[in-house]
Amino acid sequence: MSRKYFGTDGIRGHVGQSPITPDFFLKLAHCVGRVLKRSESRPTVLIGKDTRISGYMLESALESGFNSAGVDVILLGPLPTPGVAHLTQAQRASLGVVISASHNPFDDNGIKFFSSRGSKLGDEWELSVERLLAEEPVWVDSADLGKTKRLNDAAGRYIEFCKSTFDGDLTLKGLRIVVDAAHGAAYQIAQAVFLELGAQVHTLGCSPNGMNINQDVGATHPQALIAMVKEKEADFGIALDGDADRLQFVDRHGRLFNGDELLYLMASERVAQGEQLGGVVGTLMTNQAVENAIVQLGLKFIRAKVGDRYVLEALEQNHWVLGGEGSGHLLALDKHSTGDGLISALQVLQTCLRSKKDPSELLKEVVLFPQVLLNVPNKGPDAWQASEALKALIDMEEKQLGREGRILIRPSGTEPLVRVMVEARSQETAHRVALALSQAI
Repeated sequence: MSRKYFGTDGIRGHVGQSPITPDFFLKLAHCVGRVLKRSESRPTVLIGKDTRISGYMLESALESGFNSAGVDVILLGPLPTPGVAHLTQAQRASLGVVISASHNPFDDNGIKFFSSRGSKLGDEWELSVERLLAEEPVWVDSADLGKTKRLNDAAGRYIEFCKSTFDGDLTLKGLRIVVDAAHGAAYQIAQAVFLELGAQVHTLGCSPNGMNINQDVGATHPQALIAMVKEKEADFGIALDGDADRLQFVDRHGRLFNGDELLYLMASERVAQGEQLGGVVGTLMTNQAVENAIVQLGLKFIRAKVGDRYVLEALEQNHWVLGGEGSGHLLALDKHSTGDGLISALQVLQTCLRSKKDPSELLKEVVLFPQVLLNVPNKGPDAWQASEALKALIDMEEKQLGREGRILIRPSGTEPLVRVMVEARSQETAHRVALALSQAI
Protein backbone atom coordinates (compact mmCIF):
# COMPACT_ATOMS: atom_id res chain seq x y z
CA MET A 1 0.00 0.00 0.00
CA SER A 2 1.40 3.41 -0.97
CA ARG A 3 0.87 6.43 1.26
CA LYS A 4 -1.82 8.84 0.10
CA TYR A 5 -1.40 11.65 2.62
CA PHE A 6 1.94 11.30 4.39
CA GLY A 7 5.05 12.67 2.69
CA THR A 8 8.68 12.65 3.80
CA ASP A 9 7.87 14.82 6.84
CA GLY A 10 4.26 14.32 7.85
CA ILE A 11 1.33 15.85 5.96
CA ARG A 12 1.60 19.31 4.44
CA GLY A 13 -0.41 21.49 2.07
CA HIS A 14 -2.37 24.69 1.49
CA VAL A 15 -4.82 25.65 4.22
CA GLY A 16 -8.43 25.18 3.12
CA GLN A 17 -7.51 22.64 0.47
CA SER A 18 -7.54 18.91 1.11
CA PRO A 19 -6.04 17.56 3.27
CA ILE A 20 -5.33 20.73 5.32
CA THR A 21 -8.92 21.24 6.43
CA PRO A 22 -10.56 21.02 9.88
CA ASP A 23 -12.73 18.05 8.95
CA PHE A 24 -9.75 16.03 7.75
CA PHE A 25 -7.68 16.92 10.81
CA LEU A 26 -10.54 15.82 13.08
CA LYS A 27 -10.79 12.47 11.31
CA LEU A 28 -6.99 12.10 11.21
CA ALA A 29 -6.71 12.62 14.97
CA HIS A 30 -9.55 10.16 15.55
CA CYS A 31 -7.75 7.51 13.48
CA VAL A 32 -4.40 8.17 15.16
CA GLY A 33 -6.15 7.82 18.49
CA ARG A 34 -7.57 4.45 17.48
CA VAL A 35 -4.08 3.27 16.47
CA LEU A 36 -2.72 4.37 19.86
CA LYS A 37 -5.47 2.53 21.71
CA ARG A 38 -4.39 -0.77 20.19
CA SER A 39 -1.49 -0.79 22.66
CA GLU A 40 -2.66 1.57 25.41
CA SER A 41 -6.03 1.88 27.12
CA ARG A 42 -5.81 5.61 27.91
CA PRO A 43 -3.25 7.38 25.69
CA THR A 44 -2.08 10.96 26.21
CA VAL A 45 -1.06 13.19 23.30
CA LEU A 46 0.85 16.49 23.37
CA ILE A 47 0.02 19.12 20.73
CA GLY A 48 2.33 22.01 19.86
CA LYS A 49 2.23 24.44 16.96
CA ASP A 50 4.07 27.27 15.25
CA THR A 51 2.71 30.82 14.86
CA ARG A 52 0.51 30.47 11.74
CA ILE A 53 -2.97 31.91 12.11
CA SER A 54 -4.45 28.59 10.91
CA GLY A 55 -2.90 26.81 13.88
CA TYR A 56 -5.82 27.74 16.14
CA MET A 57 -8.37 26.17 13.80
CA LEU A 58 -6.39 22.98 13.21
CA GLU A 59 -5.50 22.62 16.89
CA SER A 60 -9.20 22.65 17.82
CA ALA A 61 -9.97 20.02 15.20
CA LEU A 62 -7.17 17.73 16.43
CA GLU A 63 -8.27 18.16 20.03
CA SER A 64 -11.82 17.08 19.18
CA GLY A 65 -10.64 14.15 17.07
CA PHE A 66 -8.39 12.76 19.78
CA ASN A 67 -11.01 13.25 22.50
CA SER A 68 -13.59 11.43 20.35
CA ALA A 69 -11.33 8.37 20.31
CA GLY A 70 -10.84 8.40 24.08
CA VAL A 71 -7.43 10.09 24.04
CA ASP A 72 -6.39 12.79 26.52
CA VAL A 73 -4.73 15.92 25.11
CA ILE A 74 -2.18 18.35 26.57
CA LEU A 75 -1.87 21.64 24.69
CA LEU A 76 1.61 23.20 24.61
CA GLY A 77 0.91 26.35 22.59
CA PRO A 78 3.59 27.75 20.23
CA LEU A 79 6.67 25.56 20.63
CA PRO A 80 9.47 24.44 18.29
CA THR A 81 9.09 21.01 16.76
CA PRO A 82 12.08 19.62 18.72
CA GLY A 83 10.55 21.09 21.88
CA VAL A 84 7.44 18.99 21.34
CA ALA A 85 9.65 15.94 20.76
CA HIS A 86 11.50 16.57 24.03
CA LEU A 87 8.38 17.12 26.12
CA THR A 88 6.71 14.03 24.65
CA GLN A 89 9.58 12.00 26.05
CA ALA A 90 9.86 13.95 29.32
CA GLN A 91 6.11 13.80 30.03
CA ARG A 92 5.97 10.06 29.18
CA ALA A 93 3.25 10.87 26.65
CA SER A 94 2.04 8.38 24.06
CA LEU A 95 2.55 10.71 21.10
CA GLY A 96 3.73 14.19 20.20
CA VAL A 97 1.94 16.23 17.53
CA VAL A 98 3.23 19.37 15.79
CA ILE A 99 1.05 21.67 13.69
CA SER A 100 3.48 23.32 11.29
CA ALA A 101 4.54 23.63 7.68
CA SER A 102 8.14 24.34 8.71
CA HIS A 103 9.75 26.76 6.21
CA ASN A 104 6.65 27.14 3.98
CA PRO A 105 4.67 30.43 3.76
CA PHE A 106 1.95 31.19 6.30
CA ASP A 107 -0.98 30.00 4.16
CA ASP A 108 0.41 26.46 4.18
CA ASN A 109 0.24 24.22 7.22
CA GLY A 110 0.75 20.60 8.15
CA ILE A 111 1.16 18.02 10.86
CA LYS A 112 3.90 15.66 12.01
CA PHE A 113 4.10 13.11 14.77
CA PHE A 114 6.68 11.92 17.30
CA SER A 115 6.78 8.62 19.15
CA SER A 116 6.89 8.35 22.93
CA ARG A 117 10.71 8.32 22.58
CA GLY A 118 10.64 11.71 20.84
CA SER A 119 11.61 10.34 17.42
CA LYS A 120 9.92 10.39 14.01
CA LEU A 121 7.57 7.48 13.31
CA GLY A 122 8.16 4.98 10.52
CA ASP A 123 6.35 4.20 7.29
CA GLU A 124 4.38 1.28 8.73
CA TRP A 125 2.85 3.44 11.47
CA GLU A 126 1.77 6.00 8.87
CA LEU A 127 0.26 3.27 6.71
CA SER A 128 -1.73 1.94 9.67
CA VAL A 129 -3.24 5.40 10.14
CA GLU A 130 -4.06 5.73 6.44
CA ARG A 131 -5.85 2.36 6.46
CA LEU A 132 -8.18 3.63 9.20
CA LEU A 133 -8.82 6.86 7.29
CA ALA A 134 -10.62 4.74 4.70
CA GLU A 135 -12.99 3.37 7.40
CA GLU A 136 -15.93 4.88 9.24
CA PRO A 137 -15.15 6.46 12.66
CA VAL A 138 -15.79 4.49 15.84
CA TRP A 139 -16.83 6.97 18.53
CA VAL A 140 -16.23 6.03 22.16
CA ASP A 141 -19.02 6.26 24.74
CA SER A 142 -19.47 9.59 26.52
CA ALA A 143 -17.97 8.24 29.74
CA ASP A 144 -14.78 7.31 27.87
CA LEU A 145 -14.20 10.58 26.00
CA GLY A 146 -10.77 12.16 26.35
CA LYS A 147 -10.07 15.34 28.28
CA THR A 148 -7.86 18.34 27.44
CA LYS A 149 -5.62 20.55 29.57
CA ARG A 150 -2.79 23.03 28.95
CA LEU A 151 0.86 22.80 30.03
CA ASN A 152 1.58 26.41 30.95
CA ASP A 153 5.37 26.18 31.42
CA ALA A 154 6.18 24.22 28.25
CA ALA A 155 8.49 26.94 26.89
CA GLY A 156 10.44 27.23 30.14
CA ARG A 157 11.01 23.49 30.35
CA TYR A 158 12.33 23.40 26.79
CA ILE A 159 14.65 26.38 27.38
CA GLU A 160 16.24 24.57 30.31
CA PHE A 161 16.63 21.42 28.21
CA CYS A 162 18.43 23.31 25.43
CA LYS A 163 20.79 24.93 27.93
CA SER A 164 21.58 21.55 29.48
CA THR A 165 23.13 20.36 26.18
CA PHE A 166 25.81 23.09 26.31
CA ASP A 167 28.93 22.07 28.22
CA GLY A 168 28.85 23.44 31.75
CA ASP A 169 32.44 24.70 31.67
CA LEU A 170 31.67 27.06 28.79
CA THR A 171 29.87 30.39 28.63
CA LEU A 172 28.66 32.73 25.89
CA LYS A 173 29.65 35.82 27.91
CA GLY A 174 31.36 38.42 25.76
CA LEU A 175 29.72 37.22 22.54
CA ARG A 176 27.28 39.28 20.48
CA ILE A 177 24.80 37.04 18.69
CA VAL A 178 21.99 37.89 16.27
CA VAL A 179 19.10 35.44 16.56
CA ASP A 180 16.54 35.17 13.75
CA ALA A 181 13.50 33.06 14.68
CA ALA A 182 11.67 33.53 11.34
CA HIS A 183 8.63 34.95 13.22
CA GLY A 184 8.05 31.30 14.08
CA ALA A 185 7.72 28.90 16.97
CA ALA A 186 10.98 29.91 18.69
CA TYR A 187 10.23 33.65 18.70
CA GLN A 188 10.45 33.85 22.51
CA ILE A 189 12.51 30.78 23.26
CA ALA A 190 15.55 31.34 21.00
CA GLN A 191 16.67 34.63 22.48
CA ALA A 192 16.11 33.33 26.02
CA VAL A 193 18.43 30.35 25.49
CA PHE A 194 21.38 32.50 24.37
CA LEU A 195 20.71 35.30 26.88
CA GLU A 196 20.64 32.87 29.79
CA LEU A 197 23.97 31.38 28.66
CA GLY A 198 25.53 34.84 28.84
CA ALA A 199 25.42 36.26 25.30
CA GLN A 200 24.40 39.75 24.26
CA VAL A 201 21.50 39.05 21.89
CA HIS A 202 20.04 41.08 19.02
CA THR A 203 16.77 39.71 17.65
CA LEU A 204 15.31 39.45 14.18
CA GLY A 205 12.13 37.69 13.11
CA CYS A 206 10.77 37.57 16.67
CA SER A 207 7.48 39.46 16.17
CA PRO A 208 4.93 37.01 14.73
CA ASN A 209 1.49 38.21 13.65
CA GLY A 210 0.15 34.91 12.31
CA MET A 211 0.93 35.77 8.71
CA ASN A 212 4.61 36.76 8.58
CA ILE A 213 6.24 33.42 9.43
CA ASN A 214 9.32 32.84 7.20
CA GLN A 215 8.58 36.08 5.33
CA ASP A 216 11.96 37.48 4.20
CA VAL A 217 13.62 36.15 7.38
CA GLY A 218 14.76 32.87 8.87
CA ALA A 219 16.81 29.97 7.59
CA THR A 220 15.34 30.17 4.09
CA HIS A 221 16.04 33.93 3.75
CA PRO A 222 19.40 34.45 5.51
CA GLN A 223 20.18 37.75 3.76
CA ALA A 224 18.45 39.71 6.55
CA LEU A 225 20.55 37.91 9.17
CA ILE A 226 23.79 38.57 7.26
CA ALA A 227 22.92 42.28 7.05
CA MET A 228 22.16 42.57 10.77
CA VAL A 229 25.32 40.68 11.79
CA LYS A 230 27.34 43.27 9.87
CA GLU A 231 25.27 46.19 11.16
CA LYS A 232 25.57 45.14 14.82
CA GLU A 233 29.19 43.98 14.40
CA ALA A 234 28.09 40.72 15.97
CA ASP A 235 30.27 37.65 16.42
CA PHE A 236 27.72 35.18 15.09
CA GLY A 237 24.27 35.00 13.50
CA ILE A 238 21.81 32.15 13.97
CA ALA A 239 18.77 31.65 11.74
CA LEU A 240 16.01 29.12 12.39
CA ASP A 241 13.03 28.19 10.24
CA GLY A 242 9.37 28.42 11.22
CA ASP A 243 9.37 25.37 13.49
CA ALA A 244 13.04 25.77 14.58
CA ASP A 245 14.36 22.36 13.58
CA ARG A 246 16.63 23.85 10.89
CA LEU A 247 19.75 26.00 11.31
CA GLN A 248 21.73 28.45 9.19
CA PHE A 249 24.86 29.98 10.71
CA VAL A 250 26.72 33.22 9.93
CA ASP A 251 30.12 34.39 11.20
CA ARG A 252 31.25 37.95 11.96
CA HIS A 253 32.39 38.45 8.38
CA GLY A 254 28.87 37.72 7.09
CA ARG A 255 29.81 34.35 5.63
CA LEU A 256 26.94 31.85 5.58
CA PHE A 257 27.59 28.19 6.44
CA ASN A 258 25.19 25.47 5.31
CA GLY A 259 24.23 22.26 7.07
CA ASP A 260 26.93 20.19 5.37
CA GLU A 261 29.66 22.49 6.69
CA LEU A 262 28.12 22.65 10.17
CA LEU A 263 27.93 18.86 10.29
CA TYR A 264 31.68 18.69 9.61
CA LEU A 265 32.36 21.25 12.37
CA MET A 266 30.39 19.19 14.88
CA ALA A 267 32.19 15.99 13.87
CA SER A 268 35.65 17.55 13.95
CA GLU A 269 35.11 18.93 17.46
CA ARG A 270 34.01 15.53 18.75
CA VAL A 271 37.09 13.91 17.22
CA ALA A 272 39.33 16.61 18.75
CA GLN A 273 37.79 15.82 22.15
CA GLY A 274 38.70 12.16 21.72
CA GLU A 275 35.16 10.86 21.23
CA GLN A 276 34.69 7.58 19.38
CA LEU A 277 32.01 8.52 16.84
CA GLY A 278 32.35 5.56 14.49
CA GLY A 279 30.79 7.40 11.60
CA VAL A 280 28.57 10.21 10.32
CA VAL A 281 25.39 10.06 8.21
CA GLY A 282 24.66 12.52 5.41
CA THR A 283 22.18 12.30 2.55
CA LEU A 284 22.31 11.76 -1.19
CA MET A 285 22.69 15.55 -1.50
CA THR A 286 25.60 16.01 0.94
CA ASN A 287 28.50 17.78 -0.76
CA GLN A 288 31.31 15.44 -1.81
CA ALA A 289 33.94 17.72 -0.25
CA VAL A 290 32.31 17.29 3.16
CA GLU A 291 32.24 13.50 2.80
CA ASN A 292 35.95 13.53 1.87
CA ALA A 293 36.80 15.76 4.86
CA ILE A 294 34.86 13.58 7.31
CA VAL A 295 36.59 10.45 6.00
CA GLN A 296 39.93 12.23 6.52
CA LEU A 297 38.98 12.60 10.19
CA GLY A 298 39.12 8.81 10.36
CA LEU A 299 35.34 8.37 10.36
CA LYS A 300 33.03 6.32 8.20
CA PHE A 301 30.46 8.20 6.11
CA ILE A 302 27.22 6.87 4.66
CA ARG A 303 24.41 8.52 2.72
CA ALA A 304 20.73 8.17 3.53
CA LYS A 305 17.75 9.22 1.41
CA VAL A 306 16.88 12.92 1.58
CA GLY A 307 14.87 13.64 4.74
CA ASP A 308 15.93 13.79 8.39
CA ARG A 309 13.82 10.74 9.24
CA TYR A 310 16.03 8.64 6.95
CA VAL A 311 19.17 10.13 8.47
CA LEU A 312 17.81 9.13 11.88
CA GLU A 313 17.10 5.57 10.72
CA ALA A 314 20.67 5.20 9.42
CA LEU A 315 22.12 6.57 12.66
CA GLU A 316 20.10 4.15 14.75
CA GLN A 317 21.01 1.19 12.55
CA ASN A 318 24.72 1.97 12.89
CA HIS A 319 24.61 3.11 16.53
CA TRP A 320 26.10 6.50 15.60
CA VAL A 321 25.10 9.94 16.90
CA LEU A 322 25.90 12.61 14.26
CA GLY A 323 24.09 13.19 10.97
CA GLY A 324 22.40 15.86 8.94
CA GLU A 325 21.42 17.59 5.70
CA GLY A 326 22.70 20.60 3.81
CA SER A 327 19.38 22.34 4.52
CA GLY A 328 20.39 22.62 8.18
CA HIS A 329 18.57 19.65 9.71
CA LEU A 330 21.29 18.34 12.04
CA LEU A 331 21.08 15.47 14.51
CA ALA A 332 23.20 14.84 17.60
CA LEU A 333 21.47 11.86 19.18
CA ASP A 334 23.48 12.10 22.38
CA LYS A 335 21.88 15.52 22.88
CA HIS A 336 18.35 15.07 21.47
CA SER A 337 16.23 12.45 19.76
CA THR A 338 15.53 14.63 16.72
CA GLY A 339 16.97 17.53 14.71
CA ASP A 340 17.03 20.77 16.72
CA GLY A 341 18.13 24.15 15.36
CA LEU A 342 18.89 25.64 18.77
CA ILE A 343 20.85 22.66 20.07
CA SER A 344 22.76 22.44 16.79
CA ALA A 345 23.66 26.14 17.11
CA LEU A 346 24.95 25.53 20.63
CA GLN A 347 27.06 22.62 19.39
CA VAL A 348 28.62 24.79 16.67
CA LEU A 349 29.27 27.62 19.16
CA GLN A 350 30.86 25.07 21.48
CA THR A 351 33.18 24.03 18.65
CA CYS A 352 34.24 27.65 18.07
CA LEU A 353 34.79 28.34 21.77
CA ARG A 354 36.87 25.21 22.40
CA SER A 355 39.03 25.68 19.32
CA LYS A 356 39.18 29.50 19.71
CA LYS A 357 38.71 29.69 15.94
CA ASP A 358 36.03 31.04 13.61
CA PRO A 359 34.11 28.55 11.44
CA SER A 360 35.85 29.84 8.30
CA GLU A 361 39.24 29.00 9.80
CA LEU A 362 38.07 25.55 10.87
CA LEU A 363 36.73 24.94 7.36
CA LYS A 364 39.61 26.40 5.35
CA GLU A 365 40.58 22.94 4.04
CA VAL A 366 36.97 22.03 3.17
CA VAL A 367 36.26 23.67 -0.19
CA LEU A 368 32.74 22.74 -1.32
CA PHE A 369 32.44 21.19 -4.77
CA PRO A 370 30.43 23.28 -7.26
CA GLN A 371 27.02 21.66 -7.74
CA VAL A 372 24.78 21.88 -10.79
CA LEU A 373 21.15 20.80 -10.55
CA LEU A 374 19.01 20.51 -13.71
CA ASN A 375 15.34 19.51 -13.97
CA VAL A 376 14.40 17.47 -17.04
CA PRO A 377 10.74 16.95 -18.08
CA ASN A 378 9.74 13.33 -17.49
CA LYS A 379 7.09 12.46 -20.06
CA GLY A 380 5.18 9.26 -19.46
CA PRO A 381 6.74 6.17 -17.83
CA ASP A 382 10.26 6.41 -16.41
CA ALA A 383 11.82 4.86 -19.51
CA TRP A 384 15.10 6.65 -18.80
CA GLN A 385 15.72 4.24 -15.90
CA ALA A 386 15.89 1.30 -18.34
CA SER A 387 18.07 3.04 -20.94
CA GLU A 388 21.31 1.13 -21.50
CA ALA A 389 22.80 4.11 -23.36
CA LEU A 390 22.16 6.37 -20.37
CA LYS A 391 23.65 3.81 -17.96
CA ALA A 392 26.76 3.61 -20.12
CA LEU A 393 27.07 7.41 -20.17
CA ILE A 394 26.69 7.62 -16.40
CA ASP A 395 29.29 4.89 -15.91
CA MET A 396 31.76 6.66 -18.20
CA GLU A 397 31.30 10.06 -16.51
CA GLU A 398 31.54 8.57 -13.00
CA LYS A 399 34.83 6.86 -13.87
CA GLN A 400 36.23 10.15 -15.16
CA LEU A 401 35.10 12.05 -12.06
CA GLY A 402 36.35 9.43 -9.58
CA ARG A 403 36.59 10.93 -6.06
CA GLU A 404 36.63 14.39 -7.65
CA GLY A 405 32.89 14.47 -8.25
CA ARG A 406 29.53 12.75 -8.03
CA ILE A 407 26.38 12.13 -10.08
CA LEU A 408 22.86 11.76 -8.69
CA ILE A 409 19.79 11.24 -10.90
CA ARG A 410 16.39 10.79 -9.29
CA PRO A 411 12.73 11.32 -10.17
CA SER A 412 10.95 14.17 -8.42
CA GLY A 413 8.48 13.04 -5.79
CA THR A 414 6.14 15.96 -6.47
CA GLU A 415 6.47 16.91 -10.16
CA PRO A 416 6.83 15.11 -13.52
CA LEU A 417 10.57 15.84 -13.57
CA VAL A 418 13.86 13.99 -13.42
CA ARG A 419 16.42 15.80 -11.25
CA VAL A 420 20.02 15.63 -12.43
CA MET A 421 22.66 16.70 -9.89
CA VAL A 422 26.40 16.75 -10.65
CA GLU A 423 29.26 17.81 -8.40
CA ALA A 424 32.81 18.31 -9.62
CA ARG A 425 35.97 20.19 -8.71
CA SER A 426 35.10 22.87 -11.27
CA GLN A 427 31.82 24.53 -12.19
CA GLU A 428 32.59 23.97 -15.87
CA THR A 429 32.98 20.21 -15.45
CA ALA A 430 29.83 19.93 -13.34
CA HIS A 431 27.81 21.87 -15.91
CA ARG A 432 29.19 19.89 -18.86
CA VAL A 433 28.37 16.51 -17.29
CA ALA A 434 24.91 17.63 -16.07
CA LEU A 435 24.02 18.96 -19.51
CA ALA A 436 25.18 15.77 -21.27
CA LEU A 437 23.12 13.59 -18.92
CA SER A 438 20.06 15.86 -19.23
CA GLN A 439 20.20 15.72 -23.01
CA ALA A 440 20.50 11.92 -22.89
CA ILE A 441 17.42 11.70 -20.67
